[in-house]
Amino acid sequence: MNPALVLASSSPRRRDLLARIGAVPARQAAPDIDEEPRPGELPRVYALRLAVEKAQAVARGPGEIVIAGDTTIAVGRRILPPATDEGVQRRLLALLSGRRHHALSAICVIDAAGTVRTRIADTVVAFKPLSAAEIDDYVVCGEGLGKAGGYAIQGRAEAFVRFLSGSHSGVVGLPLFEARALLKASGLPLG
Repeated sequence: MNPALVLASSSPRRRDLLARIGAVPARQAAPDIDEEPRPGELPRVYALRLAVEKAQAVARGPGEIVIAGDTTIAVGRRILPPATDEGVQRRLLALLSGRRHHALSAICVIDAAGTVRTRIADTVVAFKPLSAAEIDDYVVCGEGLGKAGGYAIQGRAEAFVRFLSGSHSGVVGLPLFEARALLKASGLPLG
């Protein structure tokens, strides 16, 4: 009997991304963890820690494989928060305007035997310089609210990207190359 996949996330984007590689979760469960960065915690360490904690926070039944992810937007050593309101989103977009940043997309897979596997995709994204009007228009559209860094690359913000090196799906929320490798190594049959 094939193992069942559990997605430790309530994100419809992560579910849709998994479907692209033929990995359809049997169920989704939202992990309840503290996502506050620790004092002095570096972005890469933070993203990996959250992915592991999310995977471990979801109960795994017999024969189940759990996958969890975290996408962190960082400028240098600075971890950018999700856009909790329009004011925060405006500040985030102004900070990202005309500069490069890192989208760190970490994945944790716990297989049916309890083995923990992790990977991280580090994608460099550069936004064009954004005018105040462009920032206002984007904020009003609402798609970046609640998102890390205040934007959703799979929507209107993609037009702001002048350069991307790495995993586009990782910036959306789950790097598919890394996810597929971890799921196959964990015993999930994928083509």
